[in-house]
Amino acid sequence: MLNRKVPILALFLLFGCASNDLDKTDGWTAQRLYQEARSELSVGNYETAVSTYQKLSSRFPFGKFAQQGSLDVAYAHWKNGDSGLALASLDRYNKLYPNQKGSDYALYLRGLINFNENQTLFSSITGEDMAERDAEAGRVAFASFKKLVEIYPGSSYEKDALQRMRFLRNVLAENEAHVARYYMRRKAYIASLNRCKVILNQYQGTQAVEEALAVMVSIYQQLGLVGLSNDSLEVLKLNFPASPYLAHQYDPYERGGLPKKIRRKTNTTWNEFNFVKSLKNLIPEGLIED
Repeated sequence: MLNRKVPILALFLLFGCASNDLDKTDGWTAQRLYQEARSELSVGNYETAVSTYQKLSSRFPFGKFAQQGSLDVAYAHWKNGDSGLALASLDRYNKLYPNQKGSDYALYLRGLINFNENQTLFSSITGEDMAERDAEAGRVAFASFKKLVEIYPGSSYEKDALQRMRFLRNVLAENEAHVARYYMRRKAYIASLNRCKVILNQYQGTQAVEEALAVMVSIYQQLGLVGLSNDSLEVLKLNFPASPYLAHQYDPYERGGLPKKIRRKTNTTWNEFNFVKSLKNLIPEGLIED
């Protein structure tokens, strides 16, 4: 009696395993796959969304749904915390659809990914200054936004890209000032002066110019180059007549070269950049009318 039940049980288990292997999306159209992936993306199920977009791409590699999916999957990877895969997806999109509709968003998303590369979990609470971190991601982000506004004027992403470029320009200038202080502390005066000259040449109009001039006044004085020190001082007075650097000696061991109570306020901390979070759930649109 027992022997007769074994084959039946084995058949039941085999059927159960086969059922688990069934893919509910088998036979779905490109549109249905896209809508399912988009639905998962909109509620934050990024891994499931990526998996569904991959099925869409493999089964229907051509057409508007595949093209939009290529952008969406890059966004999904980014929101899922994998910037590397997101950037790789954007590279793939650019190869498959060069200069087509959606290319402005691809540039914009590339900028966003690098823009947020150095943000940390507590940066909005601590007021972490981006200028004191590695600036390479900021340079890449700036280049992406700059390319976007130059190639696609009037893009719906242009206004935000320009705003981020202004912020990043301040960040990059402040980064140069931060490095100048670092070299000055180590008495690498020529290296420090070179950083100041970068600020004066490339970042005119930023707040870092004021500090760069103050550094130059101090270093030239320490090197005994009185004429150059006085020249730098005159430029500082002319452009920043109310500068605290005129009344206080520059100290490279202090952020900004000044005690906190008199230090100028910078525009490079995350908690001052209020509109960062306004695009938290941005999903690409435009290629397909929902």
